[in-house]
Amino acid sequence: MSVDHLLHRITIDPHICGGRPCLRGMRIRVKDVLDLLAAGASHDEILSDYPYLEEADIFAALAYASQQTDHCILRVA
Repeated sequence: MSVDHLLHRITIDPHICGGRPCLRGMRIRVKDVLDLLAAGASHDEILSDYPYLEEADIFAALAYASQQTDHCILRVA
C-alpha cells in the first residue's frame, strides 16, 4: 500500500476531536495510536482493543507522523 493511499485514511474535521488528525473520520486520533505504539503495544494488541481499526490505520498513523516531522529547516546567513 502506498504512502499516499495510507494518508487518505487520515481525516481532519473541526467537529471531530477538535480538528486533530483522526483515522477514517472516527474518534480515534493519530496521537492515540502513536502513544500506544510508543508504550510498546503490538499491532495485534491495538487491533484487539480497537476492533473497528484496521492494520492499515496503524501504518497510516505512522506515515502521517513521519510526514509531519519532515519539514525544511531554514538557516539565516
